[in-house]
Amino acid sequence: MGVHVADLLQHYGVLIVFAVVLIDQFGIPVPAVPVLIAGGTLAAAGKASLPALFAVTVLACVIADGAWFAIGRRFGMRVLKTLCRIALEPDSCVSQTQSRFERWGVNSLVVSKFIPGLAIIAPPLAGALHVGWVRFISLSVAGASLWAAVCLGAGIAFRTEIERLVSHLVRIGGVAVTALAAGLALYVAYKWVQRRRFLAQLRMARISVDELYDLVTNGKEPVILDVRTHTARGLEPRWIPTAIHAPVEEIAKRLENLPRDREIIVYCTCPNEASAALVAKQLMRHGFKRVRPLHGGLDAWVKAGYAVHSQPEPAPDAAPRDTAIRLSASRGPS
Repeated sequence: MGVHVADLLQHYGVLIVFAVVLIDQFGIPVPAVPVLIAGGTLAAAGKASLPALFAVTVLACVIADGAWFAIGRRFGMRVLKTLCRIALEPDSCVSQTQSRFERWGVNSLVVSKFIPGLAIIAPPLAGALHVGWVRFISLSVAGASLWAAVCLGAGIAFRTEIERLVSHLVRIGGVAVTALAAGLALYVAYKWVQRRRFLAQLRMARISVDELYDLVTNGKEPVILDVRTHTARGLEPRWIPTAIHAPVEEIAKRLENLPRDREIIVYCTCPNEASAALVAKQLMRHGFKRVRPLHGGLDAWVKAGYAVHSQPEPAPDAAPRDTAIRLSASRGPS
């Protein structure tokens, strides 16, 4: 058994590394980093070609990144919403990824593979923002090269320890394979439990778009907060009339300007109204009582046929002194 495993790794190591990395970069949870580290150890022992391992790792990353980039250019926000909906780490997807991309710009592609959530979201986001192909490929190659060098280098640096571990695993044969499979299953299960807990945190009373429309047209003057990131708002440059743009990361700066005697409605465009619910929870922790996320967010408002604005944004520090939406009683986009 041990000889067969060793032969398999020695003769097909490059192909295995390519396949595992490619699958991993398409978002399927496989142990790409351990495989790369093992590949570095094989290369240090003279059982695999280090340049070949490095090349196929970079190639696999660029293929996957390029595919995601093209999908992002074609489908824009739709693919980002889908990725966030199925992500094992939706909190990273919703509240961190786009903010990091905004802070670091497209250069975040160089380090994205080291950051959970960003590795999958950054390429389609760059595509949706219509970054040039040449610049994107250059940054993708740089990021893949850095990631490959670190992972393969770790295998070389810790060659002795890894060889001892592999030798022990080979001796116990099938038990090792079962243990590795069980470990992967436990990892996926753990991430799934984390996801369920995160979604459970979002459970709270929501307001429908029809109820919000009724509040507005009946003169209740609710405060409406658009908590999308600047990137998300740029990709979908429409908003509910008079909504105040207050991205998640900036909401703390807006607390003193928000009235406590009016209803506050929070909306976004992410799955499960995740960002809106997180902001609503934050406001409630600061003593705001009448806070509700908009069920379905901006997408539901648009689908219902209610008016939207797409003019240049108001000044970011504008106070919510006049948030009543001046809508006609009839539906229909403005």
